[in-house]
Amino acid sequence: MTDTPETRSVRLLRVGEQVRHALSDILARGDVHDETLAKHMVTVTEVRMSPDLRHATAFVKPLLGKEEAVVLKALRTNTAYLQSEVARRVNTKYAAKLKFLPDESFDEGSHIDALLRAPHVAQDLDSE
Repeated sequence: MTDTPETRSVRLLRVGEQVRHALSDILARGDVHDETLAKHMVTVTEVRMSPDLRHATAFVKPLLGKEEAVVLKALRTNTAYLQSEVARRVNTKYAAKLKFLPDESFDEGSHIDALLRAPHVAQDLDSE
């Protein structure tokens, strides 16, 4: 089988989704023995893999977006444990190094929605 850019990108998406599921499962079960993570429901919205599958960037959002900085710090503190658990559950040649970032897409969506509902924008949209 030849390795085309299309098959490579599908593989990146598939592995990223497997890592996302593994992380979500670990966090939902409370497998991480961390007081902060035990108190917060954390959603892993997306995982982007590097082309060599050695790095995974996980975009996370605590429930209701509360105490995001505290949750991110707790995730980063427990990165070694999370990496080992993900490596055990997702069968790849190398254990991906995890990096946690806040998911800003919900905030961006809310901002765009607010802009579209602004009176001076809404009047332009209604005229069509």
